[in-house]
Amino acid sequence: MKSSSVLLALIIVLTFPIWIGIAGGLIGGIFGIIGGIFGIIGGLIGGAIGIIASVFGGIFGWHDHWGDGWSHWGHHHHNGLWIVLFVIAIAIALKSRSKYRR
Repeated sequence: MKSSSVLLALIIVLTFPIWIGIAGGLIGGIFGIIGGIFGIIGGLIGGAIGIIASVFGGIFGWHDHWGDGWSHWGHHHHNGLWIVLFVIAIAIALKSRSKYRR
């Protein structure tokens, strides 16, 4: 009886990392499936919104301002943003440069 208890304890101790690995894999797989379901639902909702927006864009002429991509820089009103980002980049570069002069 004593040797069977020792054998059982030895099996539990030696196989414990395998149990943890299997449990972690199962939990990760379950959360991965749940995340995939959320991704599919989000994609379907995004596709439906895209179809509805394209119908309204065709009807009301919204396509004149949307969907130009990067081809019309002057058409989009982000020029001020790029100037601000450029000024911030220069300020950071000058600050780091002055730190190394000392």
